[in-house]
Amino acid sequence: MKASRRSMKMNYAIRQVTIPADEMEAKGAEVIRMNIGDPNKWDFETPEYFKAALREAVDMVDNGYGDSQGSPELREAITDREFEKHGARISADDVIVTNGVSESVQVLLGTMLEPGDEVLVPGPGYPSYTQYINYFDAKPVSYEQVEGEDWQPDIDMMRERINERTRAIVVINPNNPTGAVYPEKAVREIADLAAENDLPVISDEIYDKITFDTPFFSFSRTSPDVKKIIMNGFSKVNLMPGWRVGYSYFMDDSGDMDEIFEGCMRQLRARLCPNVPCQWAARAALQGPQDYINELTGKLSARADYSYKRLNDIPGISARKAKGSMFMFPRVEADLWKSDMDFILDVLWGTGVLFVPGSGFCEEFGRNHFRTIILPDIPILEKAYDKLEVFMAGRMKKV
Repeated sequence: MKASRRSMKMNYAIRQVTIPADEMEAKGAEVIRMNIGDPNKWDFETPEYFKAALREAVDMVDNGYGDSQGSPELREAITDREFEKHGARISADDVIVTNGVSESVQVLLGTMLEPGDEVLVPGPGYPSYTQYINYFDAKPVSYEQVEGEDWQPDIDMMRERINERTRAIVVINPNNPTGAVYPEKAVREIADLAAENDLPVISDEIYDKITFDTPFFSFSRTSPDVKKIIMNGFSKVNLMPGWRVGYSYFMDDSGDMDEIFEGCMRQLRARLCPNVPCQWAARAALQGPQDYINELTGKLSARADYSYKRLNDIPGISARKAKGSMFMFPRVEADLWKSDMDFILDVLWGTGVLFVPGSGFCEEFGRNHFRTIILPDIPILEKAYDKLEVFMAGRMKKV
């Protein structure tokens, strides 16, 4: 029996590369996994009061099905957070709670797109957007984030690539995989472009509190003339990746997006509800002490500095410094491999260090790059980059 064509088109590079790494480990090799942005796999821990809230939730909630849109109490807490953070004036009725941001992406794109539609996506950008656009038989159209300008979006290219089939613009800020943070000017220019073309903006802001001496400007602050859906969640800032709680909220004074909201809700009613006890704990995470975020960003900032220096000292590698998120996106300057996937596999087999190929984040603008994480502590980063440096020196010597 054959799998559907759409399912076999899915190729989520971040986890696809774990297959050869798993095979190596099964044979007894050590693998340093620099591929997945999971803070809890390193020296970051879910705050204890979150865990206490989850333990309490199991006793306090009825453990039955919950509201398909998400618990009203959590949605109220989210509105408070977004106002405190960004001044976003939304109501709990504008918020949808999902099992991670990934479900928000899937449900929203499944609602918005018909076969042949197009969506502008950042190149490079987080691959779930392109994967699900393809899954629904639509077309992702990349706009370049310019490496020489610290990965800032090319607004002129965005304008050139909009046509009558374009249905939305996706923005990922702070950016995964580049570590870029867009300045207010760029955010407002994208908003103006969207308004000119009557397009909604889907703004993924899951790293909004993870920036390094760089201010973050939320799309929620742009003109009310711009239709927008803001994506966020608890996996990164709140150190709860395995709990799978995410959310999105709609900002649309025109009412044009009302049917899109209802289409999302029809899908979410069919999947019943998000995890009920974890929603209780997520509310506690928003309402309790937030000082752990300073420790999180302090560690990541130091590790970004270290990674930037080390990567640029390695022959055949160059990198732009991360301004936020948990990632960097170095360029492979040496022209020794047929593809970035060949490079990744050669590094893996030669060193036991696992990265992600850049083309997995954009075929057009991600080639000849790889994504690395800045999550491990300095000794582990040092070990990984020592191995990469020896590997590259050996390969360059053979040229």
